[in-house]
Amino acid sequence: MATYKIDAAHSEVTFKIKHLMISTVSGNFTKFDGEINANNADLSDAVFSFEAEIDSINTNNEQRDGHLKSPDFFDAANHPKLSFKSTGFTKKGDDFELVGDFTLRGNTKQVTLTAEYSGSAVDPYGNEKHGFEISGKISRKEFGLEFHAVTEAGNIVVSDEVKLLVNAQFAKVN
Repeated sequence: MATYKIDAAHSEVTFKIKHLMISTVSGNFTKFDGEINANNADLSDAVFSFEAEIDSINTNNEQRDGHLKSPDFFDAANHPKLSFKSTGFTKKGDDFELVGDFTLRGNTKQVTLTAEYSGSAVDPYGNEKHGFEISGKISRKEFGLEFHAVTEAGNIVVSDEVKLLVNAQFAKVN
């Protein structure tokens, strides 16, 4: 079995969510780890695992980041990490369907993501690398992120749907 570790220097974990239903706020996690384990060289039987540190959330607004770490949203003090562990990886057209258990704020739900395989390469140091762009959507309320303020005019402050995007480069370690 081969193991591939995420190369954090060449990867990013981002999300997007609607604010006031008229604009999109983007954010990312700066501290994360992940790996792929596979028996087949083409990664067709890959098992993905991933986690991110909630305290590393960054939306380019310190006040908002603090609010997101609070009990209103992620409750980082009691739930310091989010995680994903795949249970299925199936070829669907040009992409893969990546199914797994996503855990956020102590709640685990099965999610289905799309994994686009970007290819493989050997870096200048002889390391075998594989790239994936993984995307999908989750309902934040299903994971206990139930903050639901409305404006005086009745507009929703933060949408329920969160778009996820992980651009990841994995380096073979054995």
